[in-house]
Parts: sequence; C-alpha cells; structure tokens
Amino acid sequence: MARDGDINEPTREFPGYPTGEALKDRTAVTPEPEPGATLPEPAAPPPAGGPARGLLWVLGAAAMAVVVLLGVQATGLLPDFRNPFSKEQTDRSQPPLLKSIQDLSRYVAAEGNFQVVVDLQNDRRNVPDWLLNQRTLFVGAGSVEAYVDFAKISEGAVVESADGKSVEIRLPAPQLGKTNLDLEKSYVFAEERGLLNRVGELVKGDPNRQQQVYQLAEERITGAARDSGLTQRAEENTRKMLEGLLRSLGYEKVTVTYTAP
Repeated sequence: MARDGDINEPTREFPGYPTGEALKDRTAVTPEPEPGATLPEPAAPPPAGGPARGLLWVLGAAAMAVVVLLGVQATGLLPDFRNPFSKEQTDRSQPPLLKSIQDLSRYVAAEGNFQVVVDLQNDRRNVPDWLLNQRTLFVGAGSVEAYVDFAKISEGAVVESADGKSVEIRLPAPQLGKTNLDLEKSYVFAEERGLLNRVGELVKGDPNRQQQVYQLAEERITGAARDSGLTQRAEENTRKMLEGLLRSLGYEKVTVTYTAP
C-alpha cells in the first residue's frame, strides 16, 4: 500500500507530464544537429516587386481582351452593343387619307423666294410686361409661284393667219399661287413671356400658339410677292416658251397677249 507522502509523486511507469513553463524552455532550445547530418538550405526570400508585376500582368491581359473584343465587333461577327437607356422614337401617326385629286393645267412661269422678320407682341395696357406679355420674333422663309392657267383659255383665243405663217394667242393674266411657308427654314429667333403667360401655358397649354405668327408671315410674304414684279416675270417667261414652241412647229411670227385679270 502506498504511503501518504508518495501519493502526489509520479510512478516510474508514468513519468510526470511537463508543464507550460517546461514546454517554453524545451521549445526555446535549438536542437543540435546529429553528427554527419546535412542542414537544410534556408528558404529563398520572395522576389522583390512580385505583387506589382502580377498587377501589370492582369492589366495587360484585360487590355488585350478589350482590343480583341473591339476587333471582333468591328468585323461584324458580334451584334452591336446597345445602351439599355438610349432614346427611342415611336411614330404612331395614322396613314394619310386621300381626300381629292384635281387635274391642273397651270404653267408655272416664275417663282419667288422671300424671307420676312415678324415681331409680334401681345400685351395689356397699364400692365407691366414682366407680368403679362407675349412677344415673338419670328424669321419666316417662304416661296410664291406665278402661273398661267391654260384651262381658262377661251374659245377662239388662238388665231392663225391665212397663210399659216403667223399665230396670235390670247392668254389669261398670270396669277400668284398660295404662299408656301418653309418650316425647315423658318424659326423663332426670340420669345418673351410674362409670368401669367407662363402659368397659363402650364395649366392649359396652347398647341396653336404660333399659328398667328405663321399667318402673319404668310401675309407679309404674299404682299411682297405682289410688289416684286413676279407676275411680269411670269408673262415674259410664258411668252418666250410659246414662241419657241410654235416656231419649232413652222410659225414665223408668234404674238402672245394677256387679257385683264
């Protein structure tokens, strides 16, 4: 039977387990190499600039991939890349409706191109312009045709001489066509609106707000066409056209006259 004093002593078969301090001392001691044993070579230090060189390789590969992708897209082998938020336009207009067809017998002998500047202002008396005012500076471009209506040639208007060498033609006087305002060349140069005018447009709006300016521009162009001698130019051009045509048919003398409008 073991003695009381020997209870805490380890037996010979089971030696005592080393404590934490003993483990520190044991690991701190560097084991001596055995005689004749070769020491392992120390590990080589990592090459300098390793991470930077790897980053350069990644950037180079990405640039090469972009170049290859653009080249393939340029050849048309891949579909075009589209912006998912790009602007799109949808045309929901109805097909044109043919309302009438008219047979024309007009000979357009001259055409005049005009440009007019319209400065139109609508305001109220004793009201400041910043509160209630609408002023538009519009540059209008349009054309007017001068024509002779051959459908109005009356019976007996063509008189041929007995010998067949001369002919006389009486034509209606040239007329001016409707002014054609060219919207591609016309534009609003400047516009001023008062506070109440802006508020009113926000509330109800007016899609025909510029209609008055367009009508005034057409009237100004029509008046300028009347004073420009466009009808006289149409008379001269029509006369030259008929003289050349009838002389080619064998007439030696061609007389063209115009009746009063």
